[in-house]
Amino acid sequence: MAQFTTLTSRLVALPVNNIDTDQIIPARYLKVTDKAGLGAALFADWRYNADGSPKSDFVLNQPSAQGAAILLAGDNFGCGSSREHAPWALTGYGFRAVISTSFADIFRNNALKNGLLPIVVAAETHRSLFDLAAEAPDADLMIDLATQTITLAGGVSITFPIDGFSKACLLSGVDELGYIQSFSDRIAAYEAQHGIAIIR
Repeated sequence: MAQFTTLTSRLVALPVNNIDTDQIIPARYLKVTDKAGLGAALFADWRYNADGSPKSDFVLNQPSAQGAAILLAGDNFGCGSSREHAPWALTGYGFRAVISTSFADIFRNNALKNGLLPIVVAAETHRSLFDLAAEAPDADLMIDLATQTITLAGGVSITFPIDGFSKACLLSGVDELGYIQSFSDRIAAYEAQHGIAIIR
């Protein structure tokens, strides 16, 4: 899993509430078991015409979105089915963080396990970030996971919550299994001390 420490990037603003996982990655793309190429299918039904050409009015197809790694979404992002392909598509496109007022629990957990940081902010802050994206689309934000802050161009900082275990995993770039494996020496010592034979 990709490590997350700090991130400096512009915002891509997508002011749509209740974006579900079928909108993030349509069901026809779920046949794959490999993450490679899923970024091209992100928001496919909104992003492309029937002939496969890009829709010029969709935000990801606009020049200002290119290279941005922070998605600012509407309320209740990631609702719907539990598909892990949704965070795969978001990270495959290049997003490392999504900001919203709320996330569906399953999406949030899948995101955290795949190196994508879901950031919950208050409604007032949420509105101000959309205003910022409209007024200064080239402005960078800096996300610092260690201090759990978002710093705006003017130096204003916003704090955000995250549970300690997920934070530790993201900072180290490990998933749950990797976290357990980091204690392999201590586990082996415990097994030896207590005469535990583990089939490996």
